Amino acid sequence: MTHAKNMITVLIVASTIAITASAEVTPTTDAEVRRIIEEIDQLYRSESSRAVFEMEIVTPHWQRTLKMEAWSLGTERTLIRINSPKKEKGVGTLRVDNEMWNYLPKTNKVIKVPPSMMMSSWMGSDFTNDDLVQEFSLFEDYSYELVTPDSAREDLIYINCVPREDLPIVWGNIVIAATRKEYLPVWQRYYDESGRLMRTENFSEIRTFSGRRIPSVMEMVPQSKEGHKTVIRYLELELDLELDSARFSLRDLRNPN
Repeated sequence: MTHAKNMITVLIVASTIAITASAEVTPTTDAEVRRIIEEIDQLYRSESSRAVFEMEIVTPHWQRTLKMEAWSLGTERTLIRINSPKKEKGVGTLRVDNEMWNYLPKTNKVIKVPPSMMMSSWMGSDFTNDDLVQEFSLFEDYSYELVTPDSAREDLIYINCVPREDLPIVWGNIVIAATRKEYLPVWQRYYDESGRLMRTENFSEIRTFSGRRIPSVMEMVPQSKEGHKTVIRYLELELDLELDSARFSLRDLRNPN
């Protein structure tokens, strides 16, 4: 009986080692790399989502924290609304397909954001309009390949993403470092067309939301602005909930339910 128990223990341990090893195998085919990019691209989204998060904007001279709520429906609709502080409460951003608007409650004006402004700063932060509403998709709008940087870590994989030439994307390329075991992003580095590093986005504090493990903190650090950074902290995230498409309208942007 003891021998049989020992054999069972050995088999369980061997199986665990095999499963762990297979989970950390480096992807070798284009299809595998595409799957990883799709997972990263959809990490904070699903068929529908609702999120509550804080955005802390830090500069050498001042800092402020915004608390916001956001909804998404598919990849075509996104609504973001600031709930605090009082000064910015009610400010909203809406994207439907390729169109985007900002609402300023103090003047009761809705301002359409032209495509040329998608890479501009959102609310004075180090995140762009596109970062917040995700008009461009890593999976659909970039090509990608595995790379091995000189300082590569064994527990990470590295993917170089190059945007399609027919799209108004300012980045020359983006390099993503993700965990080999779960394919969770650790950092993303954004380069201009001359190959100069422009900004780094760091991911940390893994939490589980709606059964999905994600980094709950994202920190954007611009390369050319010393002492500047913007940190987003997810407080709540619901996935695959029922949302009315009417929520993603100019009427609702002006008059929240």
